[in-house]
Amino acid sequence: MEIDAAASGAVLKRERVRDAILELIEERRPGDAIPSERTLCAELGVSRPTLRAAVDELVVAGLLVREHGRGMFVAAEKITQELVSDRRAFSLPQAAGAWTSRLLEVRTLPAGARVGRKLRMSPAARIHYVARLRLVDGSPMAIEYLHVPADLVSDLTSEELEQGDLYAHLAERHDVRVSEAVQSIEPTVVTRAEADLLDVPELSPALLFERLTTDTLGRPVEYVHSLYRGDRYRIVSRLTLGPRGQAPRDQAPPPGQGHHPGIPPGDFTTKDPVTLSTRGVVQDGM
Repeated sequence: MEIDAAASGAVLKRERVRDAILELIEERRPGDAIPSERTLCAELGVSRPTLRAAVDELVVAGLLVREHGRGMFVAAEKITQELVSDRRAFSLPQAAGAWTSRLLEVRTLPAGARVGRKLRMSPAARIHYVARLRLVDGSPMAIEYLHVPADLVSDLTSEELEQGDLYAHLAERHDVRVSEAVQSIEPTVVTRAEADLLDVPELSPALLFERLTTDTLGRPVEYVHSLYRGDRYRIVSRLTLGPRGQAPRDQAPPPGQGHHPGIPPGDFTTKDPVTLSTRGVVQDGM
């Protein structure tokens, strides 16, 4: 598959605008205004359509709210549902297919305020920034943006970024062994440029992943966010609703105990780790 240079450039420009707006959001509280589109276009040096595409994505993601005639405001904080109550890792089975990557951009640059906070490092510290298109059996599956501390991993070769398991490369070639990650998943839709890269119609459903990975020493190793095709990915959670072999309980749950979305009220435990199963994709970031 040949990468459309115009589509790639548009996606990368929108990504830089998105990061700049996210930094504005993180500096403010819910309900605070952010600068107008005209002001942001001038400050960021981009066109109105490019800025609007990034703002539209953040509105769909629930991070910004548009109010007609008033402007744009930081949205209320989201309610987060944690699936697992302990620290055991998800089990992610390997998916079928040959996985490869096509590099869109590779740079070493200062982390900046937002990514620096994620990786617990100075904004002036250097990171490896990688944008890549993920493919399975030659078909595009995801657009991924990686941020890796340069002082932890001195160099990342094209071979490491295009072939094989990145975490295996980190262990074998850089003596960095990942231990655990915190990952969020949200629904979104693709822009025109993203649709061109992923070979799907504009505004097709997609899943937005954000992950912070740490190593066995507790050091942040990688901050990544990825956009996966919604028509090729699903998540299945295996939950234990009560101890095996236990007779049904007639007693109702105590008042005010609350209830897990999508699960009937009652005795809920997570004895087994949650399992994520994929259809057509392997775990994000590999």
